[in-house]
Amino acid sequence: MSTPYTGGCQCGNVRYTLRDEPLRLYACQQQSGGAFGMSMIMDKENVEIKGELKSFIRTVDSGGEVTSYFCPECGNRIYGTSPFNADAMSIKPGTLDDTSWLTPSRMLWMNSAQNWVLVPDSMETAEFQGG
Repeated sequence: MSTPYTGGCQCGNVRYTLRDEPLRLYACQQQSGGAFGMSMIMDKENVEIKGELKSFIRTVDSGGEVTSYFCPECGNRIYGTSPFNADAMSIKPGTLDDTSWLTPSRMLWMNSAQNWVLVPDSMETAEFQGG
């Protein structure tokens, strides 16, 4: 696969285009309400989003506030932003039209990992997000 990449929500009201490669792709043990979710870090300037979004702000362990953006119709989470990196956004890569090329390089929040999740030896791990 090569850029541009496209994606969107389940109902089609929100669509996006990624004009460059992701900066990072990682799996996270604490984010999705499931065993893990994935996050793809992109420069904001390389992302074009069409459609109306709603937001949800939450306070993280460090005390900072992160904002999640989602489709108000189907509830599909599309991306998030953090004050810790104002030039980047975290796209939810499961919303891409083609996910076949995704291979995370790091697994975060291993301190809360499910004991049945097997992490490949080639993948970096961290007990917490910053660790």
